[in-house]
Amino acid sequence: MTQSDIESRWAGYVPPTPFEEYSKTYRDFFVMRREGGVVELRMHTDGGPYVHNWAGHNAWNRVWQDIGNDPANEVLILTGTGDRWFTGSMGRSWAKPLHEENPDYVYQNLYDAKKLVENFVTSLEIPTIAAVNGPGVHTEFALLCDITLATDDADFLDPHFLAGTTPGDGLGMALQALMGTKRAAYHIYEGRSIPAQTALELGLVNEVLPREDLTGRAWEIARSIMERPRFARRMTHAVLTRPWKKLLAEDFEFHLAHQMVTMLAATDPASTRTVDEEGARRKAW
Repeated sequence: MTQSDIESRWAGYVPPTPFEEYSKTYRDFFVMRREGGVVELRMHTDGGPYVHNWAGHNAWNRVWQDIGNDPANEVLILTGTGDRWFTGSMGRSWAKPLHEENPDYVYQNLYDAKKLVENFVTSLEIPTIAAVNGPGVHTEFALLCDITLATDDADFLDPHFLAGTTPGDGLGMALQALMGTKRAAYHIYEGRSIPAQTALELGLVNEVLPREDLTGRAWEIARSIMERPRFARRMTHAVLTRPWKKLLAEDFEFHLAHQMVTMLAATDPASTRTVDEEGARRKAW
């Protein structure tokens, strides 16, 4: 059933937000393009690699809903800009320790952290492909995709414990699910980087490619998926994401709550708010 069929048969139908509108709404965080039902979201900050901030933290949980609500979107490709996937700096994000903030601010932080992962899994009922274009943090989104491609210099690092907090935002949970409890514990405690080739061997990614081939390969796979019937595409995605939905329901809030407790308890000015991703990465290397 096409959009026009729905509008003509359902009196009072409220149409979803059109691509032309939401692609502008989130333009400070994503460059979007869509061709033949395939929508690509390229993370960026001022045209360069994405640098995380709280406005983005809030926007991400809503962009997944708008993408998922648009029936013209049939396959999602998520990638970054330049040679970095996602850069995070707690020193930039945290103006002051979380325990000094008011309860409403703390709750909003918790809500956004919960929904930006939950909505990625539950609102996107279409096949998803990650094209990890280099090293960076918050690779949980890449790992939660149906298919994950990576450049040969990409890596997968959870720096939370090295930064003095608990891994609870979804990355540690994804590592446990994909590489096993014992391996995940080692990499989380040690803050060990997982290079792309090792990630391939451990089952975290599906292919490792030169950077110049990465996006093209993602589109090649997306177009191949588009050759199959729409119903089959969506139902297959539902089957493939079922383990993630079960894991989110059973464990994610537990993980996230423990991270928030750790952050609320942090009073040492040399702890969580001043240890950024790059500091953790240098220690890990």
